[in-house]
Formats: sequence, C-alpha cells, structure tokens
Amino acid sequence: MVLANHILYIEDDEEVADLVKQDLFDNGYDVTWLTSGYDMEAYLDQVDLVILDIMLPGLDGFTVGKRIRGKKNNLPILFLTARTAIEDKLTGLEFADDYLTKPFHPKELLLRIDILLKRFDKVTMEILYLKHLKIDLQMNQIINMETGEEVILTEKQFKIFQYLLKNANHILTKEQIYSSVWQEPYIEGDKTLTVHIRYLRQKIEKDPQNPEIIETIRGLGYRVRR
Repeated sequence: MVLANHILYIEDDEEVADLVKQDLFDNGYDVTWLTSGYDMEAYLDQVDLVILDIMLPGLDGFTVGKRIRGKKNNLPILFLTARTAIEDKLTGLEFADDYLTKPFHPKELLLRIDILLKRFDKVTMEILYLKHLKIDLQMNQIINMETGEEVILTEKQFKIFQYLLKNANHILTKEQIYSSVWQEPYIEGDKTLTVHIRYLRQKIEKDPQNPEIIETIRGLGYRVRR
C-alpha cells in the first residue's frame, strides 16, 4: 500500500459515504470524512484533494467549494453529486476541477482522482508497502521486510516495476510498458519484456510460479494491485 494521498471527503449521506470511504481506503488513500463544510478549513493544509457533495446541510457545496478555492488555489476539487442539471455542472466547473454525478462506478471515481492528483503533481509515491516489500522509489531501494534483505534489481527491472507501481490497479499492455522503459516501439513477438518480468518475479515474488504482486492479465498485459 502506498503511503497514502490524503483526501477530504464532504458528504452528509452516511450510506454513500461509507461505500466511498471504504473503496478509497481499499485503494490506498487516507480519508477524512466531514458531513458539512463548516470545519473544512482546519484540514486544507493536510489534504491533497477534496471530494465534495453539493447538497449539504447549512453551507451548500458550491459555497464550500468557492471558499476552498479562495484558500487553496492548487488543491484539486472534485464534485460528487446527484445534481445532474447542466446549470449545476457549469456552476461547479467554474471553480472546481471535475464533476461526477451519482450513481457512478467506483473505478471511474478512482480514475478521476488519479488524473487530478497527477495533474496537480500531488501523487504521493515515495515509499510503498506492498505485500512483503518496502519500496523506496526515491532511493531506488527495495527491502524484503520478512528477511530484512535488500532486493537487487537491474536498471530495466526496476524501471518496469516502477512503471507498474505508478500505474497501480491499471492493466498495462506490453506495448505501453516496453515503450515507457525502452523508449522505442514494441515489436510484436519480441520476448524481451516477458523475460525481464520473469526474472523480476523471481526476485520479488514469494512464489514466482504463482505471482501475487505482478499479475498477468491474459490477452491484455500486466497489473500491480495496491
């Protein structure tokens, strides 16, 4: 799990909030949940993104969002609301960065969060804890926490792993991985990437024959779950 980005989630519907919070937690995010916008200013220096409903008790979401934008111009705001009218969308997008209507698919929300964090350069990925591994991306160091030993990767192996980690939960094709790591187009039938991933798994997986960190998605590519 990544040392999480911190999300401020303002939603007064407890049933909806419980579902969204759990999904965010399961995907490596730290979440502060508020049922209204009255106390939100106390958290603005601590969070990386705000998810905001419009229909809130007291101060409506538009008012709360404008106050947030007035305090923090570089803090991404995502409206998550049942208000589907084009007038509401246009009003929200005057100062917010994205607008998603209910009902929604959890994967779409996660993707939009990921896009906003990357756009605002707020992705927290310095140290990751994944299964039995501690991964320091700044120091290019991987520690097996069960043995205390450092896992030594080649340059290409580390770049492949790093690319998969930075796109965790997304299926990446061979073409995407190869072009990112080798900086040249993938040629169909080339086994170079397959060989590198096999050796990478031998170093990081407990059981390379049954990998739990780097998944093979048959017919599509590879994925690391966080």
